[in-house]
This record gives sequence, C-alpha cells and structure tokens, in this order.
Amino acid sequence: MKLKPGLLGRSLLLGFIILGIVLLPSVVRAIAPNASFFAQLPPLLERIVPIAPSVPELTPDNLLPEPNQSAFSRMPGGQEALPPAPNSFVPRQERVTVNPTNYDRRMEVDIYGNPVNNAPIVVLHETVGSASSAINTFRNAYASDFDQVSYHSLIKRDGTIVYLVPPELRAYGAGNSIFVGENGVETVKLDPVLPPSVNNFAYHTSLESPPDGRGNGARHSGYTAAQYRSLAWLVAQTGVPDNRLTTHRAVDRSGNRRDPRSFDSQRFLSLLRAARANNAQS
Repeated sequence: MKLKPGLLGRSLLLGFIILGIVLLPSVVRAIAPNASFFAQLPPLLERIVPIAPSVPELTPDNLLPEPNQSAFSRMPGGQEALPPAPNSFVPRQERVTVNPTNYDRRMEVDIYGNPVNNAPIVVLHETVGSASSAINTFRNAYASDFDQVSYHSLIKRDGTIVYLVPPELRAYGAGNSIFVGENGVETVKLDPVLPPSVNNFAYHTSLESPPDGRGNGARHSGYTAAQYRSLAWLVAQTGVPDNRLTTHRAVDRSGNRRDPRSFDSQRFLSLLRAARANNAQS
C-alpha cells in the first residue's frame, strides 16, 4: 500500500521527533568537575592590549562546577588568574576572540558515561605559519569537526602572549592523541566519530615559528629568547608539574605532528625553574 505524500511526510517527521527524544539523554554533556585547575592562569592585568572583542562572558551557568573550577580559572587568561609576583618579569599580553566552533566545554564524563578527572597537562606547540595566520584560522567558523582547531594561547616572536580560548574551556589543540605518564595512558573519548584525545584535560600553548620554519622541514632556526622567557613565565603560572609537561609531537597518534621543532628543552626548563623560584619567594 502506498502512502499519500502528505501522510508520508508527517510520518517521517514524527519518526525523527521520536528518535530525537530517545537519543537526547545520551548527547547531553556535562562540564568537567576538574576544570577549576585551569582557571589559575594569570590575569590579563593592565598590560593587556585588547585587539578584538573579548570572548563570551563566563557565567555560573557555563563554568565547570566546584570543587575544581578555581584550578582552571586561575590559569593564565582565566577569570581568577593569580597576580604576578611583585617586581617580577611580566610579558606583554593580549586577548583575541576565537570563533565558538573552535572550542567547547570541558566534560565531566566521557562518551561511555565514565567520570573524567584527569589532572591537567600542558601541551607545547608551534604555529608553523605566522601568529597572525594562526589567529585568523581560529577566528573562522568551521562546520566540520575535523577542521575545528585552537590553542589556549600562543607566544609571538617578540614574547607577547596572546590569549585565545579561556582556560576553563576545551581548546581543540590535539585531535588523535594520548598522554603517557605516571598514571599510564590517558585520553578521553567524547565523540562517536572523532578519535579520543587529551583536549579535555590539556592546556595548549604555541610558539610562533620563525620565517624559515613555515613549512614541513625537520628543523628551523628556533625560537627567540623573548619567547622562551614568556613561555617559562606562562607555564610557571599554571602550577602544572614537569612530569605533566609535554609536546604535540609526544601526544600525537596520527604520526603527522612534529612540533615544536628545534625546541631547546634544557633552556626552557632552566628558565621555568627560575620563574617558579621567583613565584615561591613572592
């Protein structure tokens, strides 16, 4: 028996409505309980030079719940960011708006309903292109999940820190990724199609590549002294320990990421220890 066109359309519409009601509980996602760690990062202070409208205001309705909300909001660029030590070095800072398609909330459960409470990690990247090119990419809207990308911050060649995604939120810095540390393999799957990643518990920051590094070469001339100093200052503010600092290359499972290339880890760690010591004396 053939259905009349009008009846067929109504039947299909009713079917979609019923399907939506059945699936709705499984797609409603909660915000991560450990998000407060990332809010510890330092405030923009009076040195910040806004170069675009600020990101949407974070309210009690869209912040991660206690007891861990303050840990995220005290990270650099967070709402409760800690002030710098008196008379200490403070890099120049800016904030730009990132398109909302390029970030999301940190989740408290994975796709299987398992609680997510990983301690934060810091993932180091490089832009490969210029800082302005990366920022323009993050400010564009992308419909496909596979195209959406962002960092929480990036550091220009002159040492200026640009805050992009608030640390309370989940930046899309590493797609197919895992972190291997003292707790074994850590990763979180939040999407039925996308591979699991570290994004739900990662703070992503990136160094602007030098002009000779804007390609696929294995090495380049490296990063500036100002970049290393600002990076050490930034990471020191997070409170993340050395054993949870990593690189995009280390967490990547696609086999395509090598950043940050030509990174001097010993130089960075020496500056990081000095920055931490300065904070401890304040």
